[in-house]
Amino acid sequence: MRAYVVVLLAAAPAAGCGRAAVAPVSGRVTVDGGPAAGVHVGFQPVGSGGDQHPGGGSYGVTDADGRFTLRLVEGDGPGAVVGRHRVELTVRAKADDRHDTRPAGPKSGVVIPPKYNRNSDLIFEVPAGGTEAADFEVKTK
Repeated sequence: MRAYVVVLLAAAPAAGCGRAAVAPVSGRVTVDGGPAAGVHVGFQPVGSGGDQHPGGGSYGVTDADGRFTLRLVEGDGPGAVVGRHRVELTVRAKADDRHDTRPAGPKSGVVIPPKYNRNSDLIFEVPAGGTEAADFEVKTK
């Protein structure tokens, strides 16, 4: 009987600890039709049904042409967890506070309206094969 209990306990940690699928994601941010440099793009997976913890977030910072490539927050590998994400777009010339470890972008003069920031309702679905079309058009007018 003891051997049976030990086998079950040894198998339990492996049963629910699978890593979430990750896919490469890149795209472009524009503001009123022009490229948006220095924008921090944050993707946070959205849980659904019984899966309230679908995986860690991803981030990228746009270049002079507004293009970005996402990296995982945990482990700093490329990509994002496959599935639905809430997207935040912010301009970061410096860290928000001493605990903020996200990279700052270059000073760009770009203004991102608050509705795209922490209270953003932007949703993006990361497909299993990844995408190069995670594009966001910000309107300030």
